[in-house]
Amino acid sequence: MTATDDFVEHRNLLFTVAYEMLGSAADAEDVLQETWLRWSEGDRGEVRDERAYLVRITTRLSLNRMRTMARRRESYVGPWLPEPLLTSPDVADDVELADSVSMAMLVVLESLTPTERAVFVLREVFEVGYDEIAAAVDKSPSAVRQIMHRARERVAERRPRGEVTTSERDMVMARFRDATATGDLQSLLEVISPDVVLLTDGGGFKQAALRPIHGRDKVLRFLDAVAGDGFPVEVVEVNGAPALRVVIDGEVDTVGSVLVEDGLVTGIYIVRNPEKLRRLDQVTALTR
Repeated sequence: MTATDDFVEHRNLLFTVAYEMLGSAADAEDVLQETWLRWSEGDRGEVRDERAYLVRITTRLSLNRMRTMARRRESYVGPWLPEPLLTSPDVADDVELADSVSMAMLVVLESLTPTERAVFVLREVFEVGYDEIAAAVDKSPSAVRQIMHRARERVAERRPRGEVTTSERDMVMARFRDATATGDLQSLLEVISPDVVLLTDGGGFKQAALRPIHGRDKVLRFLDAVAGDGFPVEVVEVNGAPALRVVIDGEVDTVGSVLVEDGLVTGIYIVRNPEKLRRLDQVTALTR
């Protein structure tokens, strides 16, 4: 196969790797552009495993981009949330992939260092071998094992707990859709956890809470103020799970996702930053 054929064959995988490391589709696309340039212009004569080689390039470039993004985040207005992606039903069918790209998990991954995140994503999600990961992050295999152990512990402390069935999640999203459409947010009282946390990302471009909002009463007061008399919403598949999309004058204005644990909403993630909503009119292919 040609260099182009090899790259196209693995492109969706490479995008998913970069997106899970960066939480930004725009930055992931930039990483893929750089990966393609290095792949097409480099000496591929001794490459035995094209997939492993391309993942290694993508990982290294993503690590560089993560360090740049960390400096950029310091001046970000309000909470930073991952860029939501419209996904196809087959992502939800792959439970492990859907969990790894969920808004809740991507928020958890933000607590890791760049190297920890790279190691965790490559090993936990894509089942890359320790020797391959070591080559990608410029560490010894033994060091990578230690990093993975530390990353797993940190993720375990923060990752969502409790089982939720598809029917429970669909029911909650239907309740949110109806409440938002009518403006009757108090009807959500019985499905929202007392300890719920709401994060809103306006990026300084749209109205949003500048700090996380904790507790059911405060969250409902905020949602009541925002919803007013209600507005039309639709349920779409975002990052492998149902989410609410608000379209105003033909433009996506808001995307809202929820974390459901044991039948109750424990996390609400609302993205309004228009720079992060540009891909919400087309399905993005994610794969392992």
